[in-house]
Amino acid sequence: MTPTIPLRSSHVIVIGGGPAGLMAAEVLSLAGVKVDLYDSMPSVGRKFLLAGVGGMNITHSEAYPAFVSRYAERADRIAPLLEDFDAERLCQWIHGLGIDTFVGSSGRVFPTDMKAAPLLRAWLKRLRDAGVVIHTRHRWLGWNDDGSMRIAYPQGELALKADAVVLALGGGSWARLGSDAAWLPWLQAKGVAVKPLQPANSGFEVQAWSPLLRDKFAGAPLKNIALSLKDQPPRLGECVLTSGGLEGSLVYALSAQIREQINLTGSATLALDLLPGKPVDKIEAALNKPRGSRSMAKHLHNQLGLDGVKAALLRELTSKETFADVQQLARAIKALPVTLVRPRPLDEAISTAGGVAFEGLDERLMLEQVPGVFCAGEMLDWEAPTGGYLLTACFASGRKAGLGVLQWLRR
Repeated sequence: MTPTIPLRSSHVIVIGGGPAGLMAAEVLSLAGVKVDLYDSMPSVGRKFLLAGVGGMNITHSEAYPAFVSRYAERADRIAPLLEDFDAERLCQWIHGLGIDTFVGSSGRVFPTDMKAAPLLRAWLKRLRDAGVVIHTRHRWLGWNDDGSMRIAYPQGELALKADAVVLALGGGSWARLGSDAAWLPWLQAKGVAVKPLQPANSGFEVQAWSPLLRDKFAGAPLKNIALSLKDQPPRLGECVLTSGGLEGSLVYALSAQIREQINLTGSATLALDLLPGKPVDKIEAALNKPRGSRSMAKHLHNQLGLDGVKAALLRELTSKETFADVQQLARAIKALPVTLVRPRPLDEAISTAGGVAFEGLDERLMLEQVPGVFCAGEMLDWEAPTGGYLLTACFASGRKAGLGVLQWLRR
């Protein structure tokens, strides 16, 4: 047998204190490896904590084939990560921290208290007990000429070497929490293939709303609607009308397709169904009822319950001729065209698409151009909708990178 390197004499640097970096650090430390974790922020897990403010959606309970399909064209790359650490294994791991979970009505999985902070506190205690040393306010600045890692900290700069490095630096959204994509040029200078970063799970803008719609209804929720793009089946849900366009869960679910359509043609037109529970013939029949001296706006309210932001948007996006013709108006209510022309800025997105290409990584998530350096988390080229899929893949990729480092150390 080939002798292995004693793990307890090995030293690994982890850059990034989000879920992927912390998970890699856990795998390594529990195997006896000395781990130093560096993060540029005053504390670790900041984006993780903010994501949990409205309820910590940790993963999703849907069947595995459907779960994997959420990663779209990168499903084949994410599947091997989830084989070792899927949603069920993630829940078991959380339970091991003393945190119970429950499945919500939508199938999403939450900690019982709906909060991220207790989970993070328990996790950090486990890591410190395992010997992980966490250095905050330490920013990675790339490599020195001798291959050492440049780390800036309040008192100056360090030049560090280790037996292996895990990079878990996040994408390019929410820079104020540490994910600022500053790592891009340093990896590109090493010949690492990197796909351009783009907004994912983001809002989108129209060319311009009218001042009346913008001033009166910006921030208003559009509830019980359906959206579809091109020939795809409509999705039910809700979103929010913003001062410049649309955002919210229903838009986020379609954001990858919307973004790619805009990249291809310069715009993407959604069909907005304002009354998904009513077929067009029933709507037309309701509108054909006598309205007497009432305005069409009053008629829409009385017969269909259409008022507020829905009625305003209908008026905004239809011509006078359409609004006056019952048949055309009924069709518009079922498929109101909303043309989106650009996503909101990258830093406002919930997550990012693009990043380190899987084609430049081996099966252990090690960079082929920089042996001994592994990548994990959102800095990899994948995306997923909200609903627990983002966090699950971050955890799973961090674990995979940690296991990959152990294989590398035993080479």
